Amino acid sequence: MKIVEENIKKTTLPSQFADLLGLQYTATVSKEHKKGEGQFFTPREISSFMGNIASEPKSKNITILDPGCGTAILTCSLIEKLIEFNLESIELTSYETDYKLFAYTEQSLQNLKEWLTDKGINFKYTLIASDFIEDMAVALEKHKETFDYIISNPPYFKLSKDDKRVKLLQNLVKGQPNIYSFFMAVSVNLLKANGELIFIVPRSFASGQYFNSFRDYFFSHINLNFVHLFKSRSKTFDRDNVLQETLILKGCKKYSDKVIISTSEGLKDLNSPIEKQYNCSEIIDLKSKAKILHLPTTGFEEKVMQLFKSWKNNLIDFNIQISTGPVVSFRSRELLFDTYQNTTIFLTPLYWLHNVTKMEINWPVFVSKKSQYINMTESSKKILLPNKNYVFLRRFSSKDDKSRLIAAPYFRETNKTKLIGVENKLNYIYRLDGELQKNEAVGISALLNSEIFDTYFRTFNGNVNVSATEIRLMSFPPIELIKELGENLISNNDYSQETINKTVSMWLEQNIEIVNE
Repeated sequence: MKIVEENIKKTTLPSQFADLLGLQYTATVSKEHKKGEGQFFTPREISSFMGNIASEPKSKNITILDPGCGTAILTCSLIEKLIEFNLESIELTSYETDYKLFAYTEQSLQNLKEWLTDKGINFKYTLIASDFIEDMAVALEKHKETFDYIISNPPYFKLSKDDKRVKLLQNLVKGQPNIYSFFMAVSVNLLKANGELIFIVPRSFASGQYFNSFRDYFFSHINLNFVHLFKSRSKTFDRDNVLQETLILKGCKKYSDKVIISTSEGLKDLNSPIEKQYNCSEIIDLKSKAKILHLPTTGFEEKVMQLFKSWKNNLIDFNIQISTGPVVSFRSRELLFDTYQNTTIFLTPLYWLHNVTKMEINWPVFVSKKSQYINMTESSKKILLPNKNYVFLRRFSSKDDKSRLIAAPYFRETNKTKLIGVENKLNYIYRLDGELQKNEAVGISALLNSEIFDTYFRTFNGNVNVSATEIRLMSFPPIELIKELGENLISNNDYSQETINKTVSMWLEQNIEIVNE
């Protein structure tokens, strides 16, 4: 018996039918199964949007690749758009590794074939059950330009370092990679010279050290034409309860210096997105190794980006560096203490993420499994820091936090010990040769906590992580201005967010007028 009755097929478009199959499949498997497969089925509103942004084909006979097809809803939506251009034939190659899904995929593709046959279009498809990355990784080394269109909602999950796919693509790997970036990378050389690539993926690849090699490879071969950003984390794949900032991108190999950035909150306003055209150089510095992708969504964000471009220094130019806290709690359990020991054990404060709020460090704050002391021994000295002036910056923010950047100055007179502990979920900023002056520590903290810096950070960072690498790459105003800002806040003894925003704006808006829209 067919999974879906024939009378339903006759009253729906192929993409509607594929969507219905996806819903029926989801009802038959557990959430754990879908999570293990990295499955987040594309809602039809999104598949239609992705199909509609496809450009006119260069030929009446086209080839399509869907490397993680599910029930083939993206292929269906793309073809529903492309048949407007009087196609003669379509050849599809699709990959799906979930054996539980095969019957649904097969029925969807058979339905699509019947629908196209009725329209006089020859349709051939190949459904492949093997792993797309393992099959096609060779395309990175050998040009294999085969497809006019590659469209995909790839799986999202992290890969272990010993995974076979990681070894195949080791040149693109740093840290723990996410499989979706491998789908994008492998697709690059499978695309014809005049072909088009359309993906929906998490925004996380746009910045961060782990994706540096991927971005360098991808943006060296693909020119972006279009990016749609969903500003809400929860309104894109809400059927699967996914909290992920996602985007749709369209690119090609042919050079183009114009990019359209489109935005919507979620699905309800997807048919009326806000669009603006940019020069490619405004959102990606292709001459840089990092190739960070900036996605401004408001006029205020555009002006903030202009302001940052007017600054010519990074922190390292001032002999100031940022690093990640060296104390990894689970590796140092025997060194951690919940209470002070007035014995031969020599303890020093250990600072965690929860000890740091904007412009303020609160210690001790006793939280379960967050010991506030660390033992100073000969072996532990290598993971402790000299007690001197720093800026502590949280490495993670809450999904509901209003600010991504949360920083506070730390002063050495806070403690009388020679060494202190900084846990791994904090970044710390310090002077390489000597010590941060108080006005520098306060000025840098205030800048990071300001609305302007937080706004800029959000134009390229779509997750809750704040990496030391991203801060190293950020532009800063001249050190004299930073000191002056810090001195101003210290003399007034007012570190409120309102005062910081007002003062930072006063000092920093000299070159470019910024008006919050």
